[in-house]
Amino acid sequence: MNAMEIPRKVAVVEARQRPSAMRGFFLSPRSGVLLILLILGIWEFSARSGIVLSENWPPISLVFLALARNLTHGGDIWRALGGTLYRALAGLLIGSAIGVALGVAMGTVSIVRRTIEPTIELLRPLPVPALIPPLVLFLGLENTMKITLVSLTAFFPVLINTLQGVIAIEPTYRSVAATFGVPWRKTLGMVLMPAILPYVMAGIRTSLGLALIVAVVAEMIAGSGGIGYYLMSMQYAERPADMYGALFLLAFAGYALNWGFVLFERRILHWYVQSNARG
Repeated sequence: MNAMEIPRKVAVVEARQRPSAMRGFFLSPRSGVLLILLILGIWEFSARSGIVLSENWPPISLVFLALARNLTHGGDIWRALGGTLYRALAGLLIGSAIGVALGVAMGTVSIVRRTIEPTIELLRPLPVPALIPPLVLFLGLENTMKITLVSLTAFFPVLINTLQGVIAIEPTYRSVAATFGVPWRKTLGMVLMPAILPYVMAGIRTSLGLALIVAVVAEMIAGSGGIGYYLMSMQYAERPADMYGALFLLAFAGYALNWGFVLFERRILHWYVQSNARG
């Protein structure tokens, strides 16, 4: 091969491996923002042009104006959002704590798993809205019922992920700890928890979105406050712009919660993220 042809071939290979400008655009976050703007533009155009003739389909510009007005001049929507976030996060914390504790117990003690697993598999497929009527009978309509419902929702994903994490631990690790006579508490803190933490965080992140959804559903069915009740009130009052504005606020809050949790997860699991990046 001619010595002059080697740099030329290397340049050709690098040019092929280098992503095109179009591909680079679609791989960047700008494409996602562009899609959202396109959807909002179609919404505005369909309402302004008369393609959709309905009083319940206001232009998106009026929706954002109504949302801005409610955020700046009224405290109802802020109180509603705060109530929903409180119920969702309180239920998430309770359900996640119980799920992690029970998942570790089921994964490390075989008799606990054999005893509890049939009940777990019996209750897990139940639709969450179907649990609202019996919970209302026992707990009433206040926060206790809604937080309990959110806790049950968050419990199962965290439990399943924790159990899978314990099962996936290399048996050698526990054998070595037992050989050196490491106490159970230190084995739990130094062997089990670091190994299952990525699984636990994945379960909590899944439960985070579910917790917010279930909190809103509970407020819509049996509520006197929160974003769910606010949405129903705007529907009955025939104020679609305010209703859609509350939906956008809820979407922004959910996005912010997920974004914040991702940052927290990266900080807690920095060793795991770095090892995956190297791999």
